[in-house]
Amino acid sequence: MIFTDRSEAGRKLAARLRKYANREDVMVLGIPRGGVPVAFEVAASLGVPLDVFVLRKLGVPEHEELAFGAIASGGVRILDTDIVQGLELSDLDIDLVTAAERKELERRERAYRSGRPPINVRGLTVIVVDDGIATGSSMLAAITALRELKPARIVIAVPVAPPTTCNRLRREVAELVCVEEPEGFYGVGQFYRDFSQVSDEAVNELLDRASRRFRAQKHQDAEPTPTGTIH
Repeated sequence: MIFTDRSEAGRKLAARLRKYANREDVMVLGIPRGGVPVAFEVAASLGVPLDVFVLRKLGVPEHEELAFGAIASGGVRILDTDIVQGLELSDLDIDLVTAAERKELERRERAYRSGRPPINVRGLTVIVVDDGIATGSSMLAAITALRELKPARIVIAVPVAPPTTCNRLRREVAELVCVEEPEGFYGVGQFYRDFSQVSDEAVNELLDRASRRFRAQKHQDAEPTPTGTIH
């Protein structure tokens, strides 16, 4: 399956998550930047709040698309030892890339959390959404970091990922939901007609829209139902 764009992918993903709809113990977390448009559609369809969880991929020097690990909020770092050893990456290589990506992670946290409280997922079912997963290193970092925040359950939900990655991640979480698990997987972008970059401004706009929508929905649900008088 080829998705038109991230919004369509999010709607198709939401259809696989209907059992979580309208539950007060559920929150959707989008992985910036590309995962946020997908997560926006999921949260809107399920009628649950949306927030972000910041990750940064650690790319191999001069081949940045190939990840040898990832970092996440809270100082978490996950390394793919097979890639690190196979490419003979030195400790200096790893530390230099980590330092650069940590600066960007901190910048994004400031950009997305400005005016917003820290996420609170204690006791909740969190549905972590990205636009796709390749090696799984970034998602493993997210899982490790999220566990420190004491959610009740962690659910991973993505439009596309290779079967080997899905099998690896299923062992780590309560549930993994993936629309497509193709064997011929070279990169997430190959499964989208429009895989253009998502800006920080677009992320914040979607977060604001999701917040307004959710508040309006809660207000509507809280309004008393008018009753007629029977004569």
